[in-house]
Amino acid sequence: MADTLTVTDNRNGKTYEIPIRDGAISAIELRKIKTSEDDFGLMSYDPAYLNTASCRSSVTYIDGDKGILRYRGYPIEQLAEKATFLECAQLLLEGELPSKSRHDQFVHEVMHHTFVHENVKRFMEGFRYDANPMSMFISAVAALSSFYPEANEVEDPAVRHRQIVRLIAKVPTLAAYSYRHSQGLPYVYPSNELSYTGNFLAMVFKMSEMKYVPNPTLERAFDVLFILHADHEQNCSTSTMRQIGSSRVDPYSALAGAAAALYGPLHGGANAEVLYMLEKIGKKENVPDFIKKVKSKDAMLMGFGHRVYRNYDPRAKIIKKLAHEVFQVTGTNPLLEIAMELERIALEEEYFISRKLYPNVDFYSGLIYQAMRFPVDFFPVLFAIGRTVGWLAQWQEMLQDKEQKIARPRQIYTGPDKRDYVAMGGRG
Repeated sequence: MADTLTVTDNRNGKTYEIPIRDGAISAIELRKIKTSEDDFGLMSYDPAYLNTASCRSSVTYIDGDKGILRYRGYPIEQLAEKATFLECAQLLLEGELPSKSRHDQFVHEVMHHTFVHENVKRFMEGFRYDANPMSMFISAVAALSSFYPEANEVEDPAVRHRQIVRLIAKVPTLAAYSYRHSQGLPYVYPSNELSYTGNFLAMVFKMSEMKYVPNPTLERAFDVLFILHADHEQNCSTSTMRQIGSSRVDPYSALAGAAAALYGPLHGGANAEVLYMLEKIGKKENVPDFIKKVKSKDAMLMGFGHRVYRNYDPRAKIIKKLAHEVFQVTGTNPLLEIAMELERIALEEEYFISRKLYPNVDFYSGLIYQAMRFPVDFFPVLFAIGRTVGWLAQWQEMLQDKEQKIARPRQIYTGPDKRDYVAMGGRG
């Protein structure tokens, strides 16, 4: 017997059989349920897509109840421990871990596209000295589309591949330029003899030295951080990338829109909110009082809980260990003691356990970035570098999915019925 859902419409007693596939029903099947021939049919109402699947995807798997995150079937724990970021990039984009020869070719492609046109540099120099780095980054990514007019040929696999490589290569350069601009420092050109993350660190931190040698611990830390942030299923920014891309616009414009979605404090800015919370708590001894305020709803607990996880975010476990490795190089972030005490109490309190409020990836990432001397307003830019790969993998998958069309959600109209225009003199 096929999996079906039997629905009885109590308005007229009619019964409908709706097929169930992969644990879901097709929303369009509800349109068959109507009271008359001219009835539009039923729609599903789901604000913020709490229980609506908008696509089929083979990129990322999450089991929030069990705390599982996998890229193309590979556990995030294994990838963070053993892989490089560009290796994960190929996995997400191509579906399989690459051979050595294929990986060497990909690394060569990426590292030889890291430079941006000199006009991009002048474009960024036009921003005010105090412009937000994420605002500069979003604008610069969008501006890239004007340099590659063929980029809108998104149905051509070869053209598409060139834009993917360009974006992965140039995003760290744009990020570093936005950082240097906000700090009043001269821009540093890419160094293709360094690794992907080593090159980024050089563009950010190089000063007067003839040759910048990145600290291997920090270089590896960024590899892990970018891997952890590379993709996370249909989150706000990823679904934005897919929705914009569904119009068949070029990937630079779509990715700028995704980055704009990431900009928000509820998404890419969440780790900054954790730091603000820890600074407000002030010292370890104040944590119990803060916990009381959280319980009485007089304070917000940032960095705990997640829309999809009802268990310990697997990325948070990795990043907590990474934090201690980074602090051995940078010195311990003074807020760490407060964070660890807050985590300890929250994991023991029934109030938080019963609500399945566990630390998420944002709880420790901000502490790491701050220890590396990055300003808080630069945190979303760092997030965007890693997430670029996931956005592109999801965008490419959307373009190749025959079921997908231009995104166009329905609405339930709640405004007034038809009314006639009244001249200004006759309005009350």
